[in-house]
Amino acid sequence: MRDIVDGLTGWRAAGVPFAVATVVRTWQSAPRQPGAAMAVSASGEVLGSISGGCVEGAVYELCRAAVETGQARTQTYGVSDDDAFDVGLTCGGTIEILVQPDVAMTEPDEVLAAIRDGRPVATASVENAQLVIWPDRVAGSLGASNLDDAVARHAAGMLALGTTGMVHLGRQGEERLDEVSVFVQSYVSPARMIIFGAIDFAAAMARIGRFLGYHVTVCDARPVFATRTRFPDVDDLVVQWPHTYLESTTVDDRTVLCVLTHDPKFDVPLLEVALHTPARYIGAMGSRRTHSDRLRRLREAGVSEAALARLSSPIGLDLGARTPEETAVAIAAEIIAEAWGGSGRPLTDLETPIHRPPLTEPQASCSARGRQDLVAHVVPPRPSPA
Repeated sequence: MRDIVDGLTGWRAAGVPFAVATVVRTWQSAPRQPGAAMAVSASGEVLGSISGGCVEGAVYELCRAAVETGQARTQTYGVSDDDAFDVGLTCGGTIEILVQPDVAMTEPDEVLAAIRDGRPVATASVENAQLVIWPDRVAGSLGASNLDDAVARHAAGMLALGTTGMVHLGRQGEERLDEVSVFVQSYVSPARMIIFGAIDFAAAMARIGRFLGYHVTVCDARPVFATRTRFPDVDDLVVQWPHTYLESTTVDDRTVLCVLTHDPKFDVPLLEVALHTPARYIGAMGSRRTHSDRLRRLREAGVSEAALARLSSPIGLDLGARTPEETAVAIAAEIIAEAWGGSGRPLTDLETPIHRPPLTEPQASCSARGRQDLVAHVVPPRPSPA
């Protein structure tokens, strides 16, 4: 819902009733993953998408009905349904949609404000009831206090990890039962992309990073290059030695590090620090000769082979890229492939599903499916460089 939060906030401020349809479960080749949302106002205005066009018409009508009745409902669409071709879900998958009118939501203004401001919050929904979980408090109810307590515990853990998915419990919160399916959606601040080296390739990479939803930082020790004129749209512009900045800033397992300097005096001390962080992706630009020399210097500095194996260098997929913009696409493609376990090969050469499930599947009642911004990090064999 992050991509439609501004529109929903505007509707709330104007007193416009609306309903939100959210993908809560998928099977096989579903077009969107859990958490994808579409909203419809009382006047018929639409925000967002839940299927890339497949079932929007049918879901639109469900949302209009929810606004009129004030009642939430769930609906499943798939190729086994009699009306599958009527609604257009011909891709071979199945999706389950939860449609909630705004009157069935708990503290919607506070939730929207938290999402907009990047503050962590999670919602736990079962049709006409919703629980909201912040790191320090809980609001609303799912109808039973024991169930509320159990769901709040699960949601707090999912919020800490930034995961979204179904939790299955008994009606009184029993862990070994699955009478109640609760959809928990976590909202956390965007994952970070930190780009080192204020060059033309960095400018192109920053633009695509913003497009993909990252909080983008560009860092360079040279103030003449690290300017707002050259990087007007980045979230943070840092003039500091790269390794010094990396040592002082927050890096978690969703963070992406792109080292584009290809200069040993910057790269080696920076990568010494980077390869000991929990960053999800660490890529470094340079020729194969530069890469070999970089590895030699890092080994001499005491970096282990296990740490060096985390390095994507030369950076990016083999797309034949030449321009900064093309190279940025190649790097972004590798980042996406590593996040989702993609091969980087043409789909026409493969028989695997186009829409891959998250790499970490739910496990019984304490499960969650996928990451909200960036999911699991299984690293496939590395393709050739950009």
